[in-house]
Amino acid sequence: MGKDQASGDLQLSILDLATMYNGESAIQTLQNSTELVQLADRLGYTRYWFAEHHNTKYQMSTSPDLLSAHAAAVSKNIRIGSGGIMLPNHSPLKVAENFSILEALHPGRIDLGIGRAPGTDGLTALALRRSREAVTTYDFPEQLDELLSFFLHQFSNDHPFKNITPSPDPSLTPDIYMLGSSNGGMQFASYYGLGFVFAAHISPELAIPMLRAYRENFQPSSFMPEPKSILAIIVVTAETEKEATYLAGPAELQWVRWGTGQFQLAPPTLEEASAHVYTAQEKAVRQENEGRFVIGSVENVEKRLRQLAQDAKVDEIMILNMLTEKTTRHKSYELLAEAFDLSPSNIQ
Repeated sequence: MGKDQASGDLQLSILDLATMYNGESAIQTLQNSTELVQLADRLGYTRYWFAEHHNTKYQMSTSPDLLSAHAAAVSKNIRIGSGGIMLPNHSPLKVAENFSILEALHPGRIDLGIGRAPGTDGLTALALRRSREAVTTYDFPEQLDELLSFFLHQFSNDHPFKNITPSPDPSLTPDIYMLGSSNGGMQFASYYGLGFVFAAHISPELAIPMLRAYRENFQPSSFMPEPKSILAIIVVTAETEKEATYLAGPAELQWVRWGTGQFQLAPPTLEEASAHVYTAQEKAVRQENEGRFVIGSVENVEKRLRQLAQDAKVDEIMILNMLTEKTTRHKSYELLAEAFDLSPSNIQ
């Protein structure tokens, strides 16, 4: 885990969708992620996670386990992991094997964030699954139970998998988190004694009540003796309000497009977003989206993030990386690191 909660300091982390901005190639996009991981490591961010999305034209985040292996190999202190592994797409045994290997290669630095959704459309989910039946059957509780039992090496005596060994060393278990944007993920996290990350960029109105409920209902476990919760949200900051508003334009326009069913368009550029004239419908969606973002000067963003953390009873904010330009992306993380007095020595 990162800094001690008792210290009162707010930790910052990064969620990366490996998005191809400004017509970049897939190779350049992954190089950008590599450079950002290394920058975040130097600045003292707590963790860097990769999402899992499939069948997208402009994202290279299909395999967070592979991306995590690469990111951990090119960094030193920062925790690396998945935000998340979408468990319905995977064999629990294979997930346990992969993350045990990552934990062995990078002891004490690996996180396994777990999602309950497929992270894609129905047809792609079918292509990913073990069988057609798996697409229409809700078996996440059984999958999660299997995954945790593999890590613990503790199946019941009558379970058919009791003699399967995912790793020769049962101590090779990453920190495990449930992802959530509703009460479902919260319930699994609190019941099994796992960490919990709430996607405020998906359901901003539920973030504070769900994160509070997690702490109230948390049951200690061998995975985590105490609750560990994180609020994830889109953050765009710069030295001035005006610049931050301009830089946030592409992310705001993209979310408006998603909210109006426009999923196949390329991520908008700064120039495109600045010139875009919103229709009445788009203006309404844009207003509805305000809770997904924290936008402003670094001073105002710091205040807002600290207030959110206090209200949600979290000691960590995970920032969704949606800045389209590499230079301003790096600058925003440098400004935040300075404002929150981050340091690599704070990572334990």
